[in-house]
Amino acid sequence: MTAFGTRADGILPLTYGTMAISCLVSVLIAALLAWALLRHRGTDRSGNPRALAVARSGGGLPWIYVGVGVSTLVLFGAAAWTMVVLSTVARPATKPRLTIEITARQWWWGVRYLSPDHARTVTTANEIHIPVGEPVAFKLASEDVIHSFWVPALHGKTDVIPGQTNTTWLQARVPGTYRGQCTEYCGQQHAHMGFVVIAQEPEAFETWYRHQLAPTPPPTGDLAEAQTTFAAKCGLCHAVRGTPVGGRLGPDLTHLKSRTTLAAGTVPNNPGYRGAWIADPQHIKPGSKMPRLDISGPELARVQAYLDTLD
Repeated sequence: MTAFGTRADGILPLTYGTMAISCLVSVLIAALLAWALLRHRGTDRSGNPRALAVARSGGGLPWIYVGVGVSTLVLFGAAAWTMVVLSTVARPATKPRLTIEITARQWWWGVRYLSPDHARTVTTANEIHIPVGEPVAFKLASEDVIHSFWVPALHGKTDVIPGQTNTTWLQARVPGTYRGQCTEYCGQQHAHMGFVVIAQEPEAFETWYRHQLAPTPPPTGDLAEAQTTFAAKCGLCHAVRGTPVGGRLGPDLTHLKSRTTLAAGTVPNNPGYRGAWIADPQHIKPGSKMPRLDISGPELARVQAYLDTLD
């Protein structure tokens, strides 16, 4: 286990500490039990066949007092350590400048960067970009069943419950890509409800953010026909900002090519898997809400051509 975030930095020593205490207690109990059994193994029962193999000897009561006293001290120490750590990581040291709204659905994550200026609101899916070195606030909601949001390397494990908004925060210490996962069983594709947090230097994050704000260029020539096919086949569920396509059942596909994976981390985002996913999503992710489309080869090629423009 390795920590790469401020919250995880505080919790990881506690995890190792409680594991060490648990192991020490287990070894101590096993050693004392073995010692007691070996010590009284030779008890003479010839005069009383019904006597127990292990007999109580006098003078053992002080050991019970010692055991209870030591156990109480250890438990109080572990409880105090836990409360101090939880209090330390409950809130960030400074107020987050960035708030991201996460909406969990079977089986993918909607990601929305909130801003008082509606024109600077960004919507994406399954990939969360954050700047390194500053806290980021998260609002967590679910549209169907209970999920759980967790990025082990950064911490922040929080249940995502329908009908309420839970909050958490993350702060990455070093740049990197950190795997996240739903950790509350939520149905057939629970294991394939992953996401990634991409922590970037502030300048790289601003570049990514400005790119996400950029509108999709209007298609020309053959791509105009490709966009029409995309709208007819995919527009009921998906949206592309800056176009008439505004479905809300599936992930927002604006700048789709900038993402690294499809279907919540199930397969890589490349032309081959994009085509396979569109043609038969149930083969890749059985039970997914995306149905198998009635789409011909030429139509699939046109949809692929249009998606290739969403970089």
